[in-house]
Amino acid sequence: MADVIRPYGDTRDDGKVQLSFTLPVEWSERADEAARQLAVAMGLRDVHVVEGRPAAAGFSFFILYGVTPQAVNLDAIAPASVEAPALSMEEVDALAHERVGRKIRVAGACIGTDAHTVGIDAILNMKGYKGDYGLERYAAFEVFNLGSQVSVERLMRFAKEREIDALLVSQVVTQKQSDVKNFTALSDLLEAEGIRDRTLLVCGGPRVTNLLAAELGYDAGFGRGTLPSEVASFIVQRMAQRTEAPHA
Repeated sequence: MADVIRPYGDTRDDGKVQLSFTLPVEWSERADEAARQLAVAMGLRDVHVVEGRPAAAGFSFFILYGVTPQAVNLDAIAPASVEAPALSMEEVDALAHERVGRKIRVAGACIGTDAHTVGIDAILNMKGYKGDYGLERYAAFEVFNLGSQVSVERLMRFAKEREIDALLVSQVVTQKQSDVKNFTALSDLLEAEGIRDRTLLVCGGPRVTNLLAAELGYDAGFGRGTLPSEVASFIVQRMAQRTEAPHA
């Protein structure tokens, strides 16, 4: 039997949702009604504006409740998470030693004009995140953290010159799909330089999913709450598939 699900509000399958948005008008009861009609036009039923207030000169913010008639079949949705068994630090180091035979060179950066390094630092820096050590702590990796506001051209040159095995790129700023544009530009540059096939390409950010990463031609995508060990496990297993340690 298909697992069909709908939003939950007061009771199971009641379809109740909360919606918020801004309109470019001064707040008034007329603006409240405009917000309500917009929600109805979106297909919601039994719509109520529970909050309407001025946001700035010429703008108003609204919160609405309504009921959606829509449902989704969960069984028809392909898994979007990265498929790589979780490994301990010791297992990652052992696999790299046995199957790769050298340190795996990893470079990470926040690309474009993005200056938010919290995510990339959590993955790369030795102290890690939530008690989970970063890649600098592993014997398996040689890590280069290039920091923030790194152009895709500079990152590509660095990857080519240092023969980087895995590139981790992060972007928090997503206005006007700037993250997608920069991720795509980097992938295209690596392809043009002939190094895409030998470079694992991983993107991350608050709105990144593995499904989005695949659509952009990346090997993996990691979103909110990702632990360093998850990234380490993915990289070492992919590298182990690609190369074998030379025989003694």
